[in-house]
Amino acid sequence: MNFPILETKRLKLIEITHQHVDELYGILSLEEVTRFYGTNRFTLQVEATRLIDLFLKNFLDKRGIRWGIKLKENQRIIGTVGLNGLQLNNKRAEIGYELHPSFWRMGYASEAIKEVLDFSFNRLDLYRIGAVVYPENEASIHLLMKQGFMKEGLLRGYILQNEQFHDTHVLSLLRPEWKESQEE
Repeated sequence: MNFPILETKRLKLIEITHQHVDELYGILSLEEVTRFYGTNRFTLQVEATRLIDLFLKNFLDKRGIRWGIKLKENQRIIGTVGLNGLQLNNKRAEIGYELHPSFWRMGYASEAIKEVLDFSFNRLDLYRIGAVVYPENEASIHLLMKQGFMKEGLLRGYILQNEQFHDTHVLSLLRPEWKESQEE
């Protein structure tokens, strides 16, 4: 499968390559971005290169798809969005995303997530999209719930970040729920 390019009104979701190392590093080296991300913030540019290599490997192995979120107006990469833990045989994946703080609360994440959900349910024929979110990350929980996700429960001590264990909420959206919300 060729890497799928997706488009919305304001965004183009593209494959992330080594030409995007500086932009990715610029986002994931910020403490406010990685605070609820599940990994420590980047301190070396090579970490962004390794992550891009991992995105490619996961795509080639059909275990994930990660898009760069590019603004159409200026071609700038402002974040990423994608599917982790993709299991085509079980028809499920987890969604993940991050944006540079300069672009928070402008509707870009919602726009990108909506397009990825459409791709996931219609083109990949997935049944379930999950999300794992720190309880403190109220903005992300609110964003997902606006998209139709429902809280399922709390995973205690689920993520180790900065040498500390963190609880996470599990949320999910099932294809029938998503399809019903698209008809409203």
